[in-house]
Amino acid sequence: MSLYNDAVLVLKEYEDQAELRQAYLDHLAEHPDGMEKSCRAGHLTASALVIDPDGGRVLLTLHRKLRRWLQMGGHCEPGDASLAAAALREATEESGVGGLTLLPGGPVRLDRHPIPPPCHCHFDVQYAALAPPGAVHVVSEESLDVRWFAYEEVSDVADESVVRLVEATRRRLGV
Repeated sequence: MSLYNDAVLVLKEYEDQAELRQAYLDHLAEHPDGMEKSCRAGHLTASALVIDPDGGRVLLTLHRKLRRWLQMGGHCEPGDASLAAAALREATEESGVGGLTLLPGGPVRLDRHPIPPPCHCHFDVQYAALAPPGAVHVVSEESLDVRWFAYEEVSDVADESVVRLVEATRRRLGV
């Protein structure tokens, strides 16, 4: 199955955020290149919030270009077999944490946000990834810093999109 077809299937099976989900599907229907960074009308991206549920904390990256605390994530690549694989790859690359596993049940949230030209929009498909016990992180080239934050601290450092992702992840975890 192609990455494009996987994305359509994942979005059709996603049961929340009906209006936004439909906007993602409409975008893909209108833009066969909507998975590719070169699609100037916008493209799907994949991200994952790295969580330590036993410690009640999340791992965020201080994005080098945006200078904001965010979950790990980025562009899909031709070698990615699925959106989930892209999210897991991005989370592993940006956190340096090996052995991450995605929470079951597919994406946790969708978040569409504007980005600077030449592209106009990221259609982010957001997952959550469980860190193994004792996970050690490293700062990647894309980050200024990588740091654990208690669930309650996220609203002090990150924007509303990250706060909503943490809340949705906690609901999925039942904490």
